[in-house]
Amino acid sequence: MSAVLHAHPESGPALGVADTGQPRRTLSEAGLRGRWWRFTAILAITAIVLIPIMVTVLLAFTPGPNSTATGLTFENITDVFSKTLAATWLQNSLITTLSTVTVSVAVAAPAGYVLSRGRSKAVSGYSLLLFVMQSLPIITSVVPLFILFAGMGLVDNLMGITIIYVGSTMTVATWMMAAYFDSIPISLEEASWIDGCSVFGSFSKVVLRNSLPGVLSTAIFAFLLAWNDYLVAIVFLRSNEIFTLPMGVQSFFQQNNTDWSGVMALALIMMLPPIIVFATLNKYFSVGGIGGSLAGR
Repeated sequence: MSAVLHAHPESGPALGVADTGQPRRTLSEAGLRGRWWRFTAILAITAIVLIPIMVTVLLAFTPGPNSTATGLTFENITDVFSKTLAATWLQNSLITTLSTVTVSVAVAAPAGYVLSRGRSKAVSGYSLLLFVMQSLPIITSVVPLFILFAGMGLVDNLMGITIIYVGSTMTVATWMMAAYFDSIPISLEEASWIDGCSVFGSFSKVVLRNSLPGVLSTAIFAFLLAWNDYLVAIVFLRSNEIFTLPMGVQSFFQQNNTDWSGVMALALIMMLPPIIVFATLNKYFSVGGIGGSLAGR
């Protein structure tokens, strides 16, 4: 005769299970609480970082000390362009920055390809040289470059600082391109070689076409370095009409240190191009799809 034991719902907890009277927290609830803490921390840090930007934007549209406008106004921005050389400074910054981006990407792309695909002592020595040059701060070469450029007539010249910007971005830009080329399967190039492409043809038609995120990252790096530079500009530029925007903001602040609305309006003008660049190019950043190019082979 076999006896079957049934636990009655009201007979209490099963044998060996302790009832603490506390509600049990599942793993999902603990993970949700952890996400909320992380979200709150990130939100607080983001708010702290954005405070200077929000203050700059607010002051740029606030009437200045000599203004008769009430409420928010565009008067400060129009005054900056009409009463200063802001348009010239903006043009100078665009010339030097776009030239730096174009030359840096055009040179760093093939150089990075050599670092990524080359396997020789010369390539290894070149890679080591780039690493050593990358570790040197730009301040160590400013004085020797000034002496050299003074003899060549490149002081107080936009071409002079553009050459320095290209040189200072070249090492990091080459490393960035080489790191992205490493993620592209060499099987894609081998397939193009079988189809009759040369090495340069496979590089331009296969590698570069799959390297748009890497190219854009390198271009943005070069853009920000040249656009935000102040150290090189303050050493090499002398004339007011040759100033770039960072030098123009500093010069305007020295002459109008009580007109915070005008200073912030000029600072807002300097902030807009990087914002436009990021907003425009953000949609082109995607690292997926390269490995899928080999599907079906």
